Amino acid sequence: MELAPLHLKKNEERRLRNGHLWVYSNEVDSKRSPLNDFSPGQQVVVMANDGKPLGVAYINPHSLICARLVSRSATQRLDQSLLVHRIKIALSLRERLFDKPFYRLVYGESDFLPGLVVDRFGELFVVQLNTAGMEALRDEVVAALDKVFKPSAILLRNDSSSRSQEGLESYVEPVLGELPEVVEIEENNTRFEVPLLTGQKTGWFFDHRMNRARVQSLAAGKRVLDVFSYIGGWGVAAATAGASEVVCIDSSARALDMVERNAALNGVSDRVQGIEGDAFDALKALRAERENFDIVIVDPPAFIKRKKDAKKGIEAYRRLNQAAMQLLGKDGILVSASCSYHLPRDTLRDLLQQGSRHLDRNLQIIEQGHQGPDHPVHPMISETDYIKCLIGRVVSI
Repeated sequence: MELAPLHLKKNEERRLRNGHLWVYSNEVDSKRSPLNDFSPGQQVVVMANDGKPLGVAYINPHSLICARLVSRSATQRLDQSLLVHRIKIALSLRERLFDKPFYRLVYGESDFLPGLVVDRFGELFVVQLNTAGMEALRDEVVAALDKVFKPSAILLRNDSSSRSQEGLESYVEPVLGELPEVVEIEENNTRFEVPLLTGQKTGWFFDHRMNRARVQSLAAGKRVLDVFSYIGGWGVAAATAGASEVVCIDSSARALDMVERNAALNGVSDRVQGIEGDAFDALKALRAERENFDIVIVDPPAFIKRKKDAKKGIEAYRRLNQAAMQLLGKDGILVSASCSYHLPRDTLRDLLQQGSRHLDRNLQIIEQGHQGPDHPVHPMISETDYIKCLIGRVVSI
């Protein structure tokens, strides 16, 4: 069956020709291609205004990003065969980078599979189908992973907020094999038990792998505070690298139970403790108790999920980082991370500088991290570059 054409307005093909994969609804020639004529997830041939084909995309007429290119060929649909091919290409990069099978296998547009995220936990795979186009290919995605890996289990974690923007329901569903309560991974010479069904996102955050390794190189003999600790990715790793004491703060009792389990798994229980509560309240209480730390790590959830949240979110980042600095010793290290795409790196840097001067201290940025290489950045899609991590020395001179 021949694919229907999606015609663009004049000159709107330039971005696609330069490598971008998205078509916005206001770029479509709605007279020649009424969006209401298409159904969510349908595959179409994108046509320049002069009638030349640009490739195949899937479409969602109800979304601002109404089409996402999946092939530069006008005849190559996204099907199980192409999914297998693209997954193998993504795998070849990860196997070049890592010696153990724990990583983000597919990172959406950056791996030329828009809307698809796959995290690998050994022989278990967690999949997010974040767009109508990928949801329509649910069975093909599962079959492709089964063909390439013969996995022991596949879990669909289709409960991300982005699905609502695509008009999709939220659900979590094992679709292949039997899924254990937790799965064990290894990262930076540290072992973790990860709750795939009940954990945040896909269960683990591979994106900060390299930044956590950098903190490990600074942790030996230090007292470390891990704020928004989740299940101990930063804190337990610091302990295995020789930190003298680690305090983890999280609002979730379940997450702190996993911190305890992961500390025990690595034989560092005697040096890791948890504090349950709101991060801002916990930081205030620690300051009232005149506690001091050599390293403070703040890796909060996204305070700026949408552009309109920027003002309120920036203020939250400012308050958080200043409170963290107040708990640092005279020559301490602040690790400030953000997963908010809408928070520019320069703005985060400026907030840290303002906070240090407010406390009459000086800041030296000694490291600038970003997401790990299993989260490659698409050069034309700035949204794929979202992680910021600034490691700064906060010192009194």
